[in-house]
Amino acid sequence: MPRALITGITGQDGLYLGELLTAKGYEVFGLVRGQSNPKIATVERIIPGVQLLEGDLTDLSSLIGAVEISQPDEVYNLGAISFVGLSWKQAELTGETTGMGVLRILEALRITAGNDLSRVRFYQASSSEMFGKVRETPQRETTPFHPRSPYGVSKTFGHYLTVNYRESYGMFACSGMLFNHESPRRGIEFVTRKISRGVARIALGLQDSITLGNLESRRDWGFAGDYVDAMWRMLQQDEPDDYVVATGETHSIRELLDVAFTRVGIDDWTPYVRQDPRFFRPAEVDILVGDASKARDVLGWKPTVTFRELVEMMVDADLELERESAGQALTVP
Repeated sequence: MPRALITGITGQDGLYLGELLTAKGYEVFGLVRGQSNPKIATVERIIPGVQLLEGDLTDLSSLIGAVEISQPDEVYNLGAISFVGLSWKQAELTGETTGMGVLRILEALRITAGNDLSRVRFYQASSSEMFGKVRETPQRETTPFHPRSPYGVSKTFGHYLTVNYRESYGMFACSGMLFNHESPRRGIEFVTRKISRGVARIALGLQDSITLGNLESRRDWGFAGDYVDAMWRMLQQDEPDDYVVATGETHSIRELLDVAFTRVGIDDWTPYVRQDPRFFRPAEVDILVGDASKARDVLGWKPTVTFRELVEMMVDADLELERESAGQALTVP
């Protein structure tokens, strides 16, 4: 039975990846910060048999301990301060976790592996935000980076560090340059989930409007469940490499609003959407769209969920959650 260690297992990607690996017969270990973490119950419900280990990407000794206990064949580093907007407000924490955290987990593997460093396969969650102010469209593995946020800068550091450990120590280390990937498990602070949840609440009469920033931003949005499959495929190859994972389509926030509101029978969403300068980025990334030809040709990977299907899936899930929540509130004495 192969063994896998996942950092960031409480997040959207960690949950989908844990499900996937469990279905493939893996023994799954997950890193969590503190045993009082409120998301532990969710992880244990979604990933039966998962073994949770206490640790933190800002603490090397805890990572060494987690590696020694789990003895993994594969390590997936998904842990990060992942909300781009927050990275300006907490730039130092973002750098320590999203950037230096990669160094610490790689060092933990190097220290514990001894002379058998190639035994463990490592995946680093890189990001399309590394491209930032794009030099070419679409973006591919050879496109130069120009990150436009502390988050993007930190991810770029982690990406190059992964390449460096591969070239310096012969580690089987891969990076997936994943473009925006969403799901009903996305945190409510992210714009896609903010919209799907807001639309659901508006449809149910629980909310009057949604306040957003730049409606012209365009992104390449895919389904997180598809993207974790690409992560796994990278670590099954004969040689380590880096891959762009994307749908190859770009859509604006306006298009996202069109699909989401149409799903609940509202054709004109303009009365329900407000803009606020607080939600504009200090340095905007206007358009991101990826070329996943390499992932398709080498990994045999392709997305299975369309943009419309993704948005409708999220709205439907939030409608169900909000109905359930409203029903519970009504029954509380």
